[in-house]
Amino acid sequence: MKNIFLPINYLAYLLKARGAHGIHSPFVFDLYNKVICESPDYYDFPPIEHLRKRLLTSKEVIETIDFGAGGSLQTPKGGTKIRNSKIKNIARKSAIPAKEGRLLFRLVNFVQPKTMVEMGTSLGISTLYQYKACPRAQMITMEGSPATSTYAGVNFKIFKAEAIKRVVGDFAETLPEILKSIDSVDYVFFDGNHRKEATMEYFHKFLPIASPKSVFVFDDIRWSTGMYKAWKEIIQEPTATVTIDLFSFGLVFFNPTQVKQHFVLKNWG
Repeated sequence: MKNIFLPINYLAYLLKARGAHGIHSPFVFDLYNKVICESPDYYDFPPIEHLRKRLLTSKEVIETIDFGAGGSLQTPKGGTKIRNSKIKNIARKSAIPAKEGRLLFRLVNFVQPKTMVEMGTSLGISTLYQYKACPRAQMITMEGSPATSTYAGVNFKIFKAEAIKRVVGDFAETLPEILKSIDSVDYVFFDGNHRKEATMEYFHKFLPIASPKSVFVFDDIRWSTGMYKAWKEIIQEPTATVTIDLFSFGLVFFNPTQVKQHFVLKNWG
């Protein structure tokens, strides 16, 4: 979690969050115990964390461009600016925390998707956590900044993960082409633009190709008031049968055999 729009929201979350004893859905109970609370040290974790340490001490500088609502590079008229960024600063500010990366790994390992899309590659830490959990899947990762995507590609090569397809450019331009290239999607990680309007737009564009086995993961649902409003709208979607609030992550499942329910769960993994 990079930002939280109101610290008091964490207290509100804790007051609502429940553990295993408050879960009456067999599916969610199984998910909670095998994904959210489980914390084994899979053999893929240490190498990825070693990469993070290397990135955090890197003196390299690359040219970055930002189309999304981290916001600092976005002009009032919606244009973009380019700047030189230190790799170590990108890793510190944008790379997914280890705890959350491990949770994504366990989630992907649990659902075993055939097609995955990640909106927001950055340096590839989150991408590797997800890909390594199911390397047989078709993995597409989207990044707005060409140099950042190229740097991530080098990291993928180190991990023998060249099968990951990198798509570079403004999401408004690249997403329509991706949607044309796949018939359905089993897993989407939304982590590229934290504005309400963009989040809702991307959500509705993926909805038509969601399958009963699909899971959508929204990062930083409390990043801002707008993001939290988007999350509150998403959980009202009629086809979203099971939705789970883990404070930083929001999980959305579409299995029509499940009763529509919303859960606020403790995240101890």
